[in-house]
Amino acid sequence: MGAALAALLALPLPGAAADAYPSRPIAMVVPFAAGGPTDVVARTLAASMSKTLGQSVVVENRLGAGGTVSAAYVAKAAPDGYTILIHHNGMATAPALYPRLPYHPLTDFSFVGQVADVPMTLLGRHDLPAANLAELVRYIRQNPGKVNLANAGLGAVSQLCGMLFQKAIGVELTAIPYQGTAPALTALLGSQVDILCDQTTQTLPHIKASRVRLYGVTTTARIQALPDAPTLAEGGLKGFEVKVWHGIYAPKGTPPAVIARLNGALRAALKDPAVAARLADLGAQIVPEDKQTPEGLRTWLQSEIEKWSPIIKAAGVKAD
Repeated sequence: MGAALAALLALPLPGAAADAYPSRPIAMVVPFAAGGPTDVVARTLAASMSKTLGQSVVVENRLGAGGTVSAAYVAKAAPDGYTILIHHNGMATAPALYPRLPYHPLTDFSFVGQVADVPMTLLGRHDLPAANLAELVRYIRQNPGKVNLANAGLGAVSQLCGMLFQKAIGVELTAIPYQGTAPALTALLGSQVDILCDQTTQTLPHIKASRVRLYGVTTTARIQALPDAPTLAEGGLKGFEVKVWHGIYAPKGTPPAVIARLNGALRAALKDPAVAARLADLGAQIVPEDKQTPEGLRTWLQSEIEKWSPIIKAAGVKAD
């Protein structure tokens, strides 16, 4: 009995463990390939968060199934703050896309906070005979079945943006899926496809070099990176809004003190001038402070699930 009691007393108390956090490197799991938009955001944040936490935040890319492989991995990880997830809109669309999803985004994670929003841009091949959004919609309606719309694969934000665009104009286009944003954009640059909805992290250089036609941005207001570009709402698609948003998550049951440390490091990173400059270069917009909180992320995620689930279900899109 004495030995057992001594062993029990030797165990670290939960509060003490939280106070010592972090005592080793933290893995920030990214669901997509190195060099992609989410990966760039992750590495920018990780470098700054490492300074605040006093330990390295190491980016770990785990690809597969539209981000669900990474999310499932983190959901099952030890709730100790040493494995966290950065994910985009895929956290909100997965429940509707994957009938056998092995986790639920709202109940199987602890929330750290939102990061930044990346606007989308609606683009056409450089030789498409439509100079603005009104002409594009007219061209599509005058050429039924002849206009195609590329996307970066099932569940990608480019696919969701394309679905919303088709719903907004009341016309179904031929979808051309690719394995990621890079090949989809390459196809557009080569005039192999007609239209693509893609985020500014990928499209800004090509827009500024006039390699594509720009029909508008998908935010409710014009963006700093493209001040002369109209919104799609200005072009006649009232209420049209799609943006790539990012949040950071930890496994369910992560101690509140650990979440507080992670959230503090996130908020410090979003105030870091180097981080702000890098995100601005990508066309990304840091979210307001009330969204940088755990509750801010949870509330936003729930609203996005409620927004996209009926659209995905109405389109009859399933991943398995």
